[in-house]
Amino acid sequence: MEIMRIVITGPVGAGKSTFIRTISEIEPVDTDRKATDETAAFKERTTVAMDFGRLQFGPNVALHLYGTPGQERFDFMWDILIRKAHAFILLVSSHRPQDFRAARRILAFMRHRTKIPMLVGLSHADNPNAWPAEEIAIALGYLSPHGRPPMLPVNALDRSSVAAAMMALIQAYASAQSSQSNHRALTT
Repeated sequence: MEIMRIVITGPVGAGKSTFIRTISEIEPVDTDRKATDETAAFKERTTVAMDFGRLQFGPNVALHLYGTPGQERFDFMWDILIRKAHAFILLVSSHRPQDFRAARRILAFMRHRTKIPMLVGLSHADNPNAWPAEEIAIALGYLSPHGRPPMLPVNALDRSSVAAAMMALIQAYASAQSSQSNHRALTT
C-alpha cells in the first residue's frame, strides 16, 4: 500500500479542520483546544498541533491528510508536517483580506522547505465580500499567471467540493511526477 501525505495549511479560520473532517473516512484525530489568543474573537476552538484524517484513494493508495495549526507560534508543526509531505493545499479565506498576509507568510514558509506540488483553495468564495481569485493570487505574490499554482474555490463543508480540490492536487502531483520522469529520461 502506497501512502501519499497531503498537508492542509492556511491561516486561522480558513477551514483546514473542517476540510479534513468532511473528506476523511476515519474519525479525524484533532488537537483542538479552547482559543486563548486573538483567535478567540472569531472562533471558540483552534488547532494547536495538527489534525489527521485518512482517505483510501484506489485499491493501492491511501491519502494521509495532515492539517496544520494556523497560528504562526505553532510554525514548528508546519515544519514537521511539510518535510515528508508529497503535496499541500493552502486554504485562504476569500472574504478576509486581513488574512492574506498570513497566508503569504505560510506559503513562503512551506516553499522555503520544499518544492512539492500545491494548490490554493479559496474558502468562503461564496461570501458577498469575497475577493476575486486574480486579486488573491496577486496578494499571495503571484503577479503573473505563469508559474501560478492551481487556484479553485473550496467549500470545506461540501464533500464534493473537497473531493474536487483533492483530485486537482493529485493531478498536479501526477503531472509533476511525469515531468520529473521525462526530465530524468532526457538527461541520462
